[in-house]
Amino acid sequence: MPKLCANISMLFNEEPFLKRYALAAKSGFTTVESLFPEAFSVAQVVAALEESGLKQVLMNTSAGHWEAGERGMACDPSRVSQFKDSVYQALDYALPMGKPLLHVMAGLVPSGLALEEAEQTYVANFIWAAAQAKKVGVNLTIEAINPIDMPCYLVSTQAQALRLLKQINADNVGLQFDFFHCEKFEGDALTRFKQVLPFVSHIQIAGVPDRHEPDTGLLDYQSVFKAIDQSDYSGFVGCEYRPKTTTQQGLRWMATLGASS
Repeated sequence: MPKLCANISMLFNEEPFLKRYALAAKSGFTTVESLFPEAFSVAQVVAALEESGLKQVLMNTSAGHWEAGERGMACDPSRVSQFKDSVYQALDYALPMGKPLLHVMAGLVPSGLALEEAEQTYVANFIWAAAQAKKVGVNLTIEAINPIDMPCYLVSTQAQALRLLKQINADNVGLQFDFFHCEKFEGDALTRFKQVLPFVSHIQIAGVPDRHEPDTGLLDYQSVFKAIDQSDYSGFVGCEYRPKTTTQQGLRWMATLGASS
């Protein structure tokens, strides 16, 4: 079965963030991902990670002011300096955390800015970021996020993500394929996954359309897991969903689908 990792920004949210590392380990996970560990000091995050015995496999660059609606800044030509600062900050966290993948958040297309210009800014920023990350042995990811849940986000389809990836043309950058986002907006996620598989460096899952456990909703994850198992993909599968009740009750889906952490 695929190698599952717990997204502790969404799972185990019955407890404060830093305690979730231990809860994930107690529940049988050996790896985790999270959105924004930058909300805590490097020392705090590294201590929680080391005490749990877990491996961190993915984190995001800063989204900016999330509560104010920001979702990254890589496509905004007026915030290039802030973007570069966010990359330096993420690398400062990633190195002592074991060099997890860094998802570079594209951001919302600024009002009045043409999509073409936003993409050009994004590609230029990403080329710079890839060069900085390569110096220290860190890999980056591009994720297409559905515009139903995140309107105006720059990257919304797998085809666009792949096109931008090829323009960036860096060997330490890959696709982050999220079955939830793909199925909810584009549909036929399994077929699309197979089409971009050679470029995928991380996978995420959740039930469609409500983003609960993978055994809920429209997408057949037994078929998804079978396809992953039969592929050459050797990375991790992030459980990035919102528990319908409690995290522990929701983890029964793994037995239902024959998966394990």
